Amino acid sequence: MTDGVQQPAPRRLWPLWTVLVVVFLLLGCGLPALLVVGVIRENGTRSTISRAGVSTADDPATAVARGLADRMTAQLQRQSAALLGGDRTGFLAVADPAAHGDLRRRFAALRELKVTVWRAEPSGLPAPITDKPGEWRLLVRFQYCFVAPNCQPSPVLIGTRWRENGDQPRLVAMEESRSAETGTRPWEISDLAVAIGARTIVATTPALRGKLPGLLAQAEAAAKVADGYVAPGSSPPDRYRIFYAGRNEWKRWYGGDRPEWTGGYAVTVGGGHHEVVLNADGLSSSGTDDLLRHELTHAASLPERGYPGKATWWLVEGLAEFAGAGGQAVDRYEGIAEVRKLVRGGWDGKLEGINPADDASAERVGGSYGVGYLAVRHLVDRYGPQRLLAFFKIVVHDRRTLDEAAEQAFGEQWSTLHDECVAYVRAAAA
Repeated sequence: MTDGVQQPAPRRLWPLWTVLVVVFLLLGCGLPALLVVGVIRENGTRSTISRAGVSTADDPATAVARGLADRMTAQLQRQSAALLGGDRTGFLAVADPAAHGDLRRRFAALRELKVTVWRAEPSGLPAPITDKPGEWRLLVRFQYCFVAPNCQPSPVLIGTRWRENGDQPRLVAMEESRSAETGTRPWEISDLAVAIGARTIVATTPALRGKLPGLLAQAEAAAKVADGYVAPGSSPPDRYRIFYAGRNEWKRWYGGDRPEWTGGYAVTVGGGHHEVVLNADGLSSSGTDDLLRHELTHAASLPERGYPGKATWWLVEGLAEFAGAGGQAVDRYEGIAEVRKLVRGGWDGKLEGINPADDASAERVGGSYGVGYLAVRHLVDRYGPQRLLAFFKIVVHDRRTLDEAAEQAFGEQWSTLHDECVAYVRAAAA
């Protein structure tokens, strides 16, 4: 939300409504689409492949770049070992002094997050920086895990800049990752204070450190709820990753630039992980409970590649709203007034397309989320949570049609169930 703008929520400043940031993954490699840049060189390769598929010898410039890549890789490996070993001096040793300030912050933040895996893999060959003789830029894919030692790592592509220095090139700068989908990770640009529980990691800024005990307790309670919404055949996250953003951090973490009505969001970061961000500015304690249940349910229920698109928005957000509501009666659902206004204001009676625009009013947003909630609530009331999750898996994970999913999970035609859901929404809003 824009700083200082108060949206008209009935009981708290920040509505529950959230944005889900989706990264669509390349099916063949399991990496976020914009995180795959260049060609990763195979170990030991010293030749290129022509367009005709014929192996050719490196030209002199490529040979120089390959040699530099090897030496840079060796430096990155030293730095990775130092990070995992808690050796800050060793972590800084590969870099020029001018880069130490940024690297100290990254080292401290990653150690706070209990980094357990950190691998640096060059992506492509280094390229000379034209206006700085002797300096080169190398894209590096870093893979990381927090707390859990055997997790499937999350990848992030970061540009690094180097200065030639004999056998040991010097790291001049580590850039911010700027993927269009995910933006910059918090540990790249912020000092972090972290609390770790049995199921969650909660990180915020040092200025908000005092919030951590309460946030951790709320996150652990929300994780127990979210664990119940894992899709059939899937596993719950090893840890739910939650970042509590102050006003400035909200504008920068993961690229910022969220719709004004956003109180929090979940972003897919690869490796099967979703990282959750909450906007600390004005979020009440009770609102945090609802929001955590909602967002952690996204992290538990969604596949790595995100959901199929707008046609299923009502189902994805409806499930998260159902979890966020905490089992309360329909007439106590916080968005029921907004649903009533939407229904009476000419809603076309279709679940597809109910998702709000980025510039929608908070009232319209509340109505959209409420329609999704009520539709999912009807399906759960009629068929039970396990059959609803089976339906969700077929649609969201397997990417099959609503018609197929309804027939398989419920033994009914989707057109019939759709009309029942809409009738339930209208009755609840009467």
